[in-house]
Amino acid sequence: MAEAWQDGDPAVLIRPGAAPIPVRLARGPQRLGDGGVIDLTASLGTEPGGVVTWLGQTYRLVRPSLADLFAGLRRGPQIVTPKDAAHLAYLAGVAPGGRVAEAGAGSGALTIALAFLVGPEGRVTSYDRRPEFLATARRNVADAGLADRVEFRERDVAKDGLDVTGVGSVVLDLPEPWEVVGAARAALVPGGGVATYTPTYNQLERTVRALRSAGFSEVRAVELIEREIHVGDGGTRPAFDMLGHTGFLAGGRKVD
Repeated sequence: MAEAWQDGDPAVLIRPGAAPIPVRLARGPQRLGDGGVIDLTASLGTEPGGVVTWLGQTYRLVRPSLADLFAGLRRGPQIVTPKDAAHLAYLAGVAPGGRVAEAGAGSGALTIALAFLVGPEGRVTSYDRRPEFLATARRNVADAGLADRVEFRERDVAKDGLDVTGVGSVVLDLPEPWEVVGAARAALVPGGGVATYTPTYNQLERTVRALRSAGFSEVRAVELIEREIHVGDGGTRPAFDMLGHTGFLAGGRKVD
């Protein structure tokens, strides 16, 4: 049995052929952008997937996917794209119930992905040196309904290191991740993984050298290119545009 809707839960309205509409469960009328007013009081206490009629259209009220949460982000600093976020989690070995340290928080996009993946039993500690970035990330994580899985800390980890230990994964989205590699190794459990995200070749080279010097095993570096395919009857072809370089990813594993 699915967990019933509670006051404050994030949700989306979906119907065929239309973009998902983000909403929040609450008592009484609420405004949805410029589209009008909706009242979801009757949905409280019911299971997700129920039918909702709004502005003459029939929708299903469902829990948001990770894609829905990314689409609803308030933008601040440049976000990590979904293609990169997924692979960073893969490189770092993020798993349900895991403990993750992340630096820096930015707008909270990667934080949301990590919190979504660790599940209700997992925890993410997210660092940033800039309080305004932390404020944006906090709002986005709270709007995604994941605030109980994330602790934010204002800290310059490049200077002061990480103040957690026993984590299974460390993810670094910093201008100078090589400065934090030693602290990441000290924070990780044996077998834990570290993943880094950098935009330039010079940053990637310094990071990979630092990972190797610190004794990480299984060190690798990748770049992900995303190209959509237009599918039609007898006319399937790659799209002319694609999401090319966004950043370089590197990862390694703590093996003593």
